[in-house]
Amino acid sequence: MKIVVIGGTGLIGSRTVAILAGHGHELIAASPSNGVNSITGEGLAAAMTGAHVVIDLSNSPSFEDNAVLEFFKTSTSNLLAAEAAAGVGHHVALSIVGIERTPENGYFRAKVAQEKLIEASGIPYTVVRATQFLEFLGGIADSCAVGDEIRVSPGLFQPIAADDVAASVAEAALAAPRNGIIEIAGPQRAPFNEIIARYLKSVGDSREVVRDPDARYFGGLVAEQSLVPMGEARLGRVGLDEWLRRTKENV
Repeated sequence: MKIVVIGGTGLIGSRTVAILAGHGHELIAASPSNGVNSITGEGLAAAMTGAHVVIDLSNSPSFEDNAVLEFFKTSTSNLLAAEAAAGVGHHVALSIVGIERTPENGYFRAKVAQEKLIEASGIPYTVVRATQFLEFLGGIADSCAVGDEIRVSPGLFQPIAADDVAASVAEAALAAPRNGIIEIAGPQRAPFNEIIARYLKSVGDSREVVRDPDARYFGGLVAEQSLVPMGEARLGRVGLDEWLRRTKENV
């Protein structure tokens, strides 16, 4: 089976490609660096020829509200048009748990727009919504810095390892289209501020983590269940402690 992975050289994409290639499928790890550009449309028609599944793991180079919205609207529209022309039978997209619950977050609004385009396309699809990646905890902590303090909401957080995300995306790609959403999350749930504090302690960062219910998460307020699955979700295997141990070993 031919599978095109848009964003196939990135954090999740490279892992997903490796998993699917191990099952003997024909893979195209598509990115602008190898001549496939979902914004300009360059290389899309050739990449889609004969493809059975397209996995969209693309991401905007800018997280500014208008830029990220324009990216996902343009990229997704171009992909879906190319897929329709090529007769692709399954579109798989990676999205985020809780995007409809934090409308102040511009990135989340862009992902909502992306999902709506997919749903309206008529192409059989599966949307995999994931919680935040463990690999991004350091960047999240830095984004919450106010002077020497890290101010973080006590809302619940359930981060997932990139390896587990890739495994779920690959599984979705090989299954029949759901024409709906699958939610995935890490195996452990705890207050956001506590997870960030554990991460910083593990990496030797002495900055104080302050529990702040008014702290913003990329522009949005975090209620108790804004960022975690509300219903049934598939849980990853790698928890925070195991991920921290592996990270230290690989340094």
